[in-house]
This record gives sequence, structure tokens and C-alpha cells, in this order.
Amino acid sequence: MTGSQGAPAGAAGPANAVGAAGVTLPGVPAPGCALNRRLHLALEAADLVGVGAVRHRLRAALGLWGVPELADTAELLTSELVTNALRHTGQGAVFDAVLTGDQRLRVEVHDGAARLPGRRRDPDMYATSGRGLLLVEALADSWGVQLRGDGKVTWFELATVGA
Repeated sequence: MTGSQGAPAGAAGPANAVGAAGVTLPGVPAPGCALNRRLHLALEAADLVGVGAVRHRLRAALGLWGVPELADTAELLTSELVTNALRHTGQGAVFDAVLTGDQRLRVEVHDGAARLPGRRRDPDMYATSGRGLLLVEALADSWGVQLRGDGKVTWFELATVGA
């Protein structure tokens, strides 16, 4: 798994360099800028162990971004989308999470399969799978699937209480 994470607002180092007059230096994101609230990770095909690492990094990022209350639901829904992408496409996946300026978390999982995910409306009571998208539908504020030329993006959004 490879990835990058924007530094939290107020972090030390050149990513948040501010001049003496409080003006952000050219080419450097301002503290609190959305560029500082992005998590990007790539997973190899069949890297189901990487799903736990994605959850862990997402929880840590949400804490740094000041919205730890989103962590439980975001982790659960992320786990479902990433696992589906790895298990049902035979390819890797790209995970992106962004906390927008209006405090909405948007999570996108891109995979290389250019087909819509199957959705079982009534999974068998003893089935060990088939409920993932039902959970996403029930718990996300909004969600969807976008087909693209190189596959699809399955996404969800969660709003903070005050958003």
C-alpha cells in the first residue's frame, strides 16, 4: 500500500510556512486548507490485509482533522468499499478521503472494473456477504457509483453534526 496524507493544520514544517505578516507563502497551502485534509492510498490487487491499514490511517487522519466523531462510521463504510473493490474486481484500488470546507467527509474508492456493483436487496440470513452496500446506503448521508473510462468510483459522504 502506498499513500500520502496532508499535514494537519498548524503542523510544523514547510508545508504550512507562513510569513511574518501572517501571509501564506506562495505555493504553500494555507493552514486549514482542504489540501491539508486529504488522504490518498493505493492498494495492490488482493491486498485484503491493507484494508485494516486504510482504516487505521483514516481514523488517525480524522482525529488530526478535528472530526473524530466520524471515525467509526467512516471506518466501517470504507472497509466495505475497499474490500468490495479488492475482492470483486481482481485488481487494486485507490482510496481517497477529503474533509471539505463545509466539514463533510467524502470517501472515494476507485477500481478498474467498469461495471456497477451487484446489490442484493435481501441477503440470506446465514450468508457471510452481501450486506456491504446495504450498510453504506443505511449509514452514509449520500453515496453513489460513477462509471469512468478506466473503471468506477464508489463513494460516500458523511456530515459532521454541525454541517
